Amino acid sequence: MTQLEAARQGIVTKEMQQVAEKERVAVEVIQQGLVEGTIVIPFNSQKTDKDPQGIGKGLSTKVSASIGTGKNSSAMENELEKLKVALSAGAHTIMDLSLGGNLDLIRRRILANCPVPIGTLPVYQAFAESFTDKGVLGIDIESMFQIIEKQAKDGVDFMGFHSAMTLETLDRMTKQGRVNDLVSWGGALLAGWMIYHERENPLYTYYDRILEIAEKYDITLSLADGLRPGCLADSLDRAQMQELIILGELVDRARAAGVQIMIKGPGHVHPNQINATIIMEKQLCQGAPYFVFGPLATDVVPGHDHITSAIGGALAAGAGADFLCYVTPAEHVRFPTIEDVREGVIAARIAAHVGDLMKGIEGAKEWDLEMSKARLPWNTTKQKEVALDPDALPEEGEQIVTKCNLCSGKCAIRTLANHLGRDAWIC
Repeated sequence: MTQLEAARQGIVTKEMQQVAEKERVAVEVIQQGLVEGTIVIPFNSQKTDKDPQGIGKGLSTKVSASIGTGKNSSAMENELEKLKVALSAGAHTIMDLSLGGNLDLIRRRILANCPVPIGTLPVYQAFAESFTDKGVLGIDIESMFQIIEKQAKDGVDFMGFHSAMTLETLDRMTKQGRVNDLVSWGGALLAGWMIYHERENPLYTYYDRILEIAEKYDITLSLADGLRPGCLADSLDRAQMQELIILGELVDRARAAGVQIMIKGPGHVHPNQINATIIMEKQLCQGAPYFVFGPLATDVVPGHDHITSAIGGALAAGAGADFLCYVTPAEHVRFPTIEDVREGVIAARIAAHVGDLMKGIEGAKEWDLEMSKARLPWNTTKQKEVALDPDALPEEGEQIVTKCNLCSGKCAIRTLANHLGRDAWIC
């Protein structure tokens, strides 16, 4: 039984209760959100040792960190270290996007060492392992579904599929023209497979098979837009909009099958279009939680796209996005390092919190107030307890910790406090 099916039957699961407690809302709010499809709890029924996360309407904005080996790098221990760093920085979920090495072993090691929900894009493994005499596009449909089932059995909690990218949407993209055609790795290869074989997208044609596996293991679907814009100039074009309409239809089919579902969104979005993008997804996809990649609000700062995406992510979360896929400084530049992963998570968490303040999420403004109170009088211990990134604050004994000496005894705060008859920082 899926979390959605349980909620429909009036059953309160342990996971619903845990999410309600973390979000500081009544469990009935979580249960009703599941029934309506505006909340999901990615939690594979094969696993019992995960920390459940609620994603959706009225809940705090969540952050996902992507890790995984590259095609020419299978250093699993390095990815496990990235996992550790992402979790310590506060990532709520992890995505394994490995392309090199023993992909089954890597995924299982990540699952064994990760207490939060794990997501994958099964086509990554399908294409990474599909080198035949026809090249990477030689993968057959049955092999794709064997990989989906295998990952579900292993305990993956949510899976991304480009199920709404059809031959018709590709034709529409070609006729309109784009600056950057497809920037999604899995989406581009899947489109190549469709064109090469002159066949419809198997993830669309056999969507019911995906739903059967998802219902069996309570896999939350994360239907991704393979046609997501790769630059501001391509944002909200006809192909993207048609794909979003099809995604809405697939949402209806998933819910009818008792399967939890969320939508993965763009990409590069002009800042003036972010609000409209969120509104359209919520309208066309019946309020399904929106999982956004970034979004990146400008194209001109490679090497600093964790900042670009934090700006876009804050605007998106404030407009109603529920789940942010982090972007690291390595985006568009290189394969991410361990430090890139940490910076990406922190930047996305800042964006998520700003969005929560804009949405009025329970506890968001109180968190800021705690920090404000810890600054007067100067309380370093409390500040480190409250800070989103406590590692960024100096340790006890370092400069500007137990007392402030920036103004060398000529403290403006103390001067004003003396005149007002109030306590001030110890200078």
